[in-house]
Amino acid sequence: MTKPSLKHTIEQALQAVRKGKDEFTLDTESMEVGRILSIVQGVAYAEGVGAVRAEELLMLGHDVPGMALDILPEKIGIVLMGSGKNLKANEEVARTGRVLDVPVGEGLIGRIITPLGMPLDGRGAIREDERWPVELEAPPILHRAPVIKPLQTGLKVIDTLIPIGRGQRELILGDRQTGKTAIALDTICNQKDTGVICIYCAIGQRSSSVARVLNEMEKRGAMAYSFAVVVEGDDQPGMQYIAPYAATTMGEYFMKQGRDVLVVFDDLTRHAQAYRQLSLLLRRPPGREAFPGDIFYIHSRLLERATHLNTEQGGGTLTALPIIETEEQNISAYIPTNLISITDGQIYLNPDLFQRGILPAVDAGKSVSRVGGRAQMPGYRKVAGDLRLTYSQFQELEAFARFGTRLDEETRSKLEHGKRVREILKQERFAPLTPGEQVAVLLAVTKGHFDKLPLEEIDQAQQHVITALTSALDEIELLGEAQANDPIWDTASKALDTLFAKESPEEA
Repeated sequence: MTKPSLKHTIEQALQAVRKGKDEFTLDTESMEVGRILSIVQGVAYAEGVGAVRAEELLMLGHDVPGMALDILPEKIGIVLMGSGKNLKANEEVARTGRVLDVPVGEGLIGRIITPLGMPLDGRGAIREDERWPVELEAPPILHRAPVIKPLQTGLKVIDTLIPIGRGQRELILGDRQTGKTAIALDTICNQKDTGVICIYCAIGQRSSSVARVLNEMEKRGAMAYSFAVVVEGDDQPGMQYIAPYAATTMGEYFMKQGRDVLVVFDDLTRHAQAYRQLSLLLRRPPGREAFPGDIFYIHSRLLERATHLNTEQGGGTLTALPIIETEEQNISAYIPTNLISITDGQIYLNPDLFQRGILPAVDAGKSVSRVGGRAQMPGYRKVAGDLRLTYSQFQELEAFARFGTRLDEETRSKLEHGKRVREILKQERFAPLTPGEQVAVLLAVTKGHFDKLPLEEIDQAQQHVITALTSALDEIELLGEAQANDPIWDTASKALDTLFAKESPEEA
C-alpha cells in the first residue's frame, strides 16, 4: 500500500479549509455590558446598561448576582444578592435579560433553601419544575372567592376566639420573646394530614433560632409537607428584601394547582429594616422613622397575593401569617399599624400574660379576626358565641377587683368562672387538640361544670372530659362540625351532666 504524497495531503487540507469557509456563518450575539461606578455595603452603582429593566437580574464581576432596583438617567442602583467583598470599581456588569426568578415545584418540599433557591441542607441541587419571577401581580378581585374553610391551629384560644380561614392574612404581633414563632410553629405542625403545604420564611433571624425551629419541624414530621426559605441576619440586605416575595412565589405555584398553602413570614420587622437600609444607601428620601415613602406598598403588594382563588382558577388558597415585633407593647408604631391595616386581623401576644405563665399569651381584647369567623366550624359558634365577650369582661372585672375586697356574690361568681375559662384556654406547646376535643372542653366550661373545681385540677379534668366523651360518643370528632340542632349536642350535654353529677370533683 503506497503512502499519499505530500502534495496530495496538502490539497485535501486546502479543500477542507475552503469547504469550512463556505459553510461558516457568523452568528453574533450582542450583550450589553456596563461597569461599576461605586460600591458600598450591599449596593452598587453602575453605568452602561441603559436598556436594563426593573428588577432585572445582573451579574457583577464574575459571579455576584444583583437586582436592578433604582433606574436613573445617568446610572442604575443595584442590590447585591451575594458577597461584594471582591468587587471593585470599573469591573463589568452584564445583563442576563431576565427578571429575578426562583425555582418552583414539588422538589422544594422537605428542603431548606435560600431565597434564590440554593440548597442549605447539604442534600444536593434543588429539582425545579419551572422558574417563576419573584415579583408577581396579586390575583384580581374577579379571580377571588370568599374565605369559607377554616385553618385549624390546634390551639383553643385561637380556633375559638380568633379563628383563621384558609386564604386569610392574620398578623401575629407582640414584644420580643412572647411566643410569636411558637404559635406559627404549632400551626405548621397541626397541618399534618390536612393537605396544607407549609412554608416557613425566616428573615434576618439568628442562626440558632432558625435551627431550633427547623429541628422541631423535622422532629415532629412537619418537613414532610413543608419547606423553609432562610436568610440570616448577617446576609446581604438585598437577600432579606426578596425573601418573602420568593417564598410567596413558591407558594403560589401550589395554590394555582388548586392546593392549600400556609406561609409564615418571620418576621416582617426585619424585612422593613432591610428595605430601609437599602433605600438609605440608594439615597432615597427618608420619611417617618427614616423609612422610605413606599414602605406601606412593599408589604401591601406582598400580602395581597394571599387569597382564596375561585373554582375557575383552581380553588387553591394561600394563607399568610406575617409576624411583627413590637417594642414596649406599642402596637400603634409605624410598621405595626401599617400591617394591621393591611391584614384581615391580628393576634396580639401580651408580655404581661406571658410573664404570668398564661400561654399562649393571646390578649383576647386586642386580637381580632375579620374573616375567619365566617369559616369557623358551626360547633364552635354554639359554645363560643358569648365566650369572647365573657372573657373580655372578666379581664376588665379582674383589673377593677384588685382595688377592693368587698365583692358581691354575682361578681365573685363571674370572676371564678372567668378564671376557669382562662385556665381552659391555656395550652402546652405541641399539644394540639382536634376540633371535636376542643368543642367538648368548651362545652363543659360554658355549662359551668368547671366552676367548682380548684384551678390546679382544671387540666386533669379537661383530659378526663375528653376521655369520657370519647368513650361515650362515637362521633366526638363531629362536635366541631355539628349544627346547633344536631342530636349529638344533646348526647354530649347529657354525658357531661352525668359525668359532673358525681359527689366529688375528684371522681369527675
